Amino acid sequence: MTIQIIDEVPSLKQLIAQLQRVPYLASKNVYRVAQHFLQLPDEQLKLFCQILTHAAEHVIHCPICFAWQEKNGVCAFCSSQKRNKSVICVVQAWYDILTIERAGTYNGVYHVLGGVLSPLEGIGLAQLHIAPLLKRAAQCTELIFALSQTPEGETTAAYIADKLKTANIKITCLAQGMPVGSSLEFVDRLTIYKALAQRREF
Repeated sequence: MTIQIIDEVPSLKQLIAQLQRVPYLASKNVYRVAQHFLQLPDEQLKLFCQILTHAAEHVIHCPICFAWQEKNGVCAFCSSQKRNKSVICVVQAWYDILTIERAGTYNGVYHVLGGVLSPLEGIGLAQLHIAPLLKRAAQCTELIFALSQTPEGETTAAYIADKLKTANIKITCLAQGMPVGSSLEFVDRLTIYKALAQRREF
């Protein structure tokens, strides 16, 4: 019945269809989000569209660590003189950096893989930033794996570690206490702090 009602409003159907393509947006919230946008005052809606378009045009990946940066700017992490460039923390996504930064104890740099190896989802070496990491690793003394403790995350870490087994690099991972199967973005600050402070050999 709901689908039939939406079919009678083609523009609404089109909006909902696009929202359903947004990752991580729960299906039960799609209709609420559609309503939110439809009820926005014209000026706010125009401003939102302008900001979204501007961000898409001006926010790019850092060519070194693959975190986000301004198109004509510099990476806040790679350009910082206060960061220890010899220690690299490997994460899946840029928002994992935010989680670690909130803990307030890490002063090294980062490398965003862009995901983890997952053949079933079509994610292989070509889709991840592993090759650039292997090149960067030659300049570092320690590599910290801060990947989600899932089979895919463990497999990805093991692959990278195997590629670096002949290099003179200390390879560590977050300490136990991180919930098995958890995603880094949902872990609280204290757990992140302890996991980094008590990291162990990989």
